[in-house]
This record gives sequence, structure tokens and C-alpha cells, in this order.
Amino acid sequence: MKIALITPAGARSRSGNRHTAMRWAGMLRALGHTVRVSVRWNGRAADAMIALHARRSHGAIAQFRERFPTSPLVVVLTGTDLYRDIRADRDAQASLELADRLVVLQDMGRLELAARLRRKTRVIYQSAQVRASGEPPSRRFRVAVMGHLREEKDPFRAALALAHLRDLPEIEVVHLGKAFSAEMARTAKRLMHSDPRYRWLGNVPHWAALRLLVRSHALVVSSRMEGGANVICEAAAACVPVIASGVSGNIGMLGRGYPGYYRLADERGLAHQIRRLVRDPAYHARLRRLVTARSSLFQPGAEQAGLRELLAELEPRPSRQPVPRSRSSRTGPKLRR
Repeated sequence: MKIALITPAGARSRSGNRHTAMRWAGMLRALGHTVRVSVRWNGRAADAMIALHARRSHGAIAQFRERFPTSPLVVVLTGTDLYRDIRADRDAQASLELADRLVVLQDMGRLELAARLRRKTRVIYQSAQVRASGEPPSRRFRVAVMGHLREEKDPFRAALALAHLRDLPEIEVVHLGKAFSAEMARTAKRLMHSDPRYRWLGNVPHWAALRLLVRSHALVVSSRMEGGANVICEAAAACVPVIASGVSGNIGMLGRGYPGYYRLADERGLAHQIRRLVRDPAYHARLRRLVTARSSLFQPGAEQAGLRELLAELEPRPSRQPVPRSRSSRTGPKLRR
């Protein structure tokens, strides 16, 4: 098939959406499909569309459905889709209705959808291969934070946790990610000045981020909302223990019985988890073992098989029923399902 793959993240972006789009494009091409990755749909004929982000890609979704009413349309739901936008944003809600299939990136994502939508929802875990090598420093306990500096990531929680770990000078928190605002950058610099154990290194290439990950004792994923953090897949591949906020998206990746959660936005709880990792080698080994065991879910072969099965389900249908018009299509012809 000729597939239009839409992602709101541009070619120069280092966001998770961009990484997912490019990885899927490679997998789909290996399955024999022709794939064009773009931020906006240019109207070029395609046999199917896969769109990442229900809200931000809604324009392309609505246009494709209007022009090709019987062609397969897949919408992949991100963290902001699942845990914010589909509750209030009409464009995101319309995208759910227009899609033939919805994809979530971890199994807890289904629970955010109405029962009637779950029937057309599939789970495809992302995958990771980590070829970087190295060992964590022997005289420091390195905690990696890998995520852009934006509100959804609660980016400074690990830095704030250091105030409750003053008796452990060997801890260092190394943070990678682009500041999405000048205020975020100023906060990171202020935190570095107040505690030199926190280092923000800014936006770095993916290979450099993986090299830091394998040379860390632990990864902290502090997000307020996650569709399915690919960095958790990478930590599993690298056998690095994860401490994560106990939000649905992280639980869907690490499992309900995983002991390495802390309460969202609670730096004391996060500090407790970090302290336990530093002082209790058996606990560190346990988290490492549990994270590594999850890696079977995050294999490239499994992700590619999920894409193959998804496309195999979809066939053009003879007709569609009318659906409500969204903001993006109010001045144009009525969209039909």
C-alpha cells in the first residue's frame, strides 16, 4: 500500500513522535509498503493514512477522510491525547470518530476510551535497540532524566528531590532535553546553581542520550502524562532500573505490580526511591531484573508484527454514516463516515 504517515513533529525534531514516525516508516517499508512521512497531508493519493496525535494531526485526518471515505485511517493516540485532549477538545474527539482503528502504545491506554471505541483500539508497544556501551561511574550514583523541559513532563522533580538527599553527595542527576520556553531554561539554570549535583545538558542527539542512559545507575520518568514512553523501552533494552511517577501511561509500560513508582509530583517520594536504590543493592538488582524482563514487549519484531496485523485488519468499506463536523471542516463539505 501507499501509506501517508502524519506526525506533528518536523524533520529536525527530536521528540518521541518523530522517532516513532521514522521507526514505523522503516518497518512498514520492510513489509513492502510505500511510506511518505509528513507534518501535513499534501492531498496526494494514498491507500491508507496513519496519523500520530488526534488533536494536532486532525486537519490531515479530516481531509483524508473527506477525500478517501473508504480508505483505511489509523489514529495513534499520544499521552496528551489520552490524558487531556480527548476529554475536551472537539478536534481530538472528532479524530476518534473518523478513525477505522485507534492505536495506543501501552495497555492502560484503552481504559481512557469509551467502551464503544475500545473495540477498534489496538495496543502496539514501541520498541528499542540500544547499541551504546559503557558502565556507570564507580564513585557517583548517576540518575538520568531524559525528556524535554515542558509542563507535561514535570521535568524538575528529580532535581527537587536532591534537597531531600543532602546526606548522599555521591548522587548526580543528569538531565537531557530541550527547554520549551525561556522560563524552563531559567529554572534549570537556577537549579544547577543551587545544587551542582544537578546538570542540565540541553538537547543532544539520540546516540548521545543512549550513551548516557547505559552509563547511568537509574532512569527517572517523572511525567504527568505519557502515551507510552519510548525511553522506558530503551531502559529495558539497556538493563537500567526505572523510577517512574505512578501515572497510567507509566504503569502500562512497567506493569501494575512494579515497585518502582512514586506519587506524581512528590519529590519526597521520589527521593525515597532514589535513596533505596543507592543504599539497597538488592532493591536495585530487583528493579533492574523486572525492567529487563519487560524488554520482551519492546522488541522491534513485536512492534513490526503489530503493524502488520493492524494493516491486515483494514479493508475499504462501501459506505459510511455521517459524523459531526469539527472545527477544521466547518467551512467545507460535510465529512462522512
